[in-house]
Amino acid sequence: MLLRGKTALITGCLKGIGYEALQLFARNGADILACCQHEDPVFEEHRQKLAAETGVTITPYYFDLSNAEEIMSAMKRVAAEKRKVDILLNIAGTTEDSLFHMTTMASMRRVFEINFFSQMLVSQYVSKLMVRQKSGTIINVSSITAIDGNVGQTSYSASKAALIGATKTLASELAEYNIRVNAIAPGIIQTDMTAAIPAQTFEKLCSRIPMGRAGLPSEVAGVMLFLASDLSSYVTGQVLRIDGGIG
Repeated sequence: MLLRGKTALITGCLKGIGYEALQLFARNGADILACCQHEDPVFEEHRQKLAAETGVTITPYYFDLSNAEEIMSAMKRVAAEKRKVDILLNIAGTTEDSLFHMTTMASMRRVFEINFFSQMLVSQYVSKLMVRQKSGTIINVSSITAIDGNVGQTSYSASKAALIGATKTLASELAEYNIRVNAIAPGIIQTDMTAAIPAQTFEKLCSRIPMGRAGLPSEVAGVMLFLASDLSSYVTGQVLRIDGGIG
């Protein structure tokens, strides 16, 4: 088990990449602080079953990433409970797609609030804990759109590009405390977000992929496991594309 004895704080655990990461990290021995937007009976059932199967603890924390006060309250609870956090996965995200001239500033602010500012607020609290223990790893989920751009996704691509800039800066600032900071840039992945794309459009997008298919959330989680483990102990400040060969 690559993460035995470690604790991972993961945002966006209810579904998609976050849920796959939760499962994979638990099966590799990590205790989980599972951050979700709201309570969900199906998730609660899966959480309890997974904890029983793996023997790790999976503690739910419910808060809205668009609400700074809720974020701070949850992070203060983590600190008050004296939880050691070895790994932070900033996974939760959102998009409001529209052509640039049709994008309102209110919409752009909402996307940045979830995709960038909330991640930075969580990272500030968690990285302070990591500085005290002089170890840790932070993984930010960006996107290939942050690097390549994409029609109709100005807000999304810009917010994810901001994460890349923060990743590189934080990697430099925190290295002296033995804290590694990396980002991943997934391409077209089979999630609820891509499920909303019309079938014909989705097929066209997939036709651009040299591997000939969309990626799976489990394949993204696997790369995060590598970055979270000691297998990547000399890797920091990097952005790893997970795109089936588009880049």
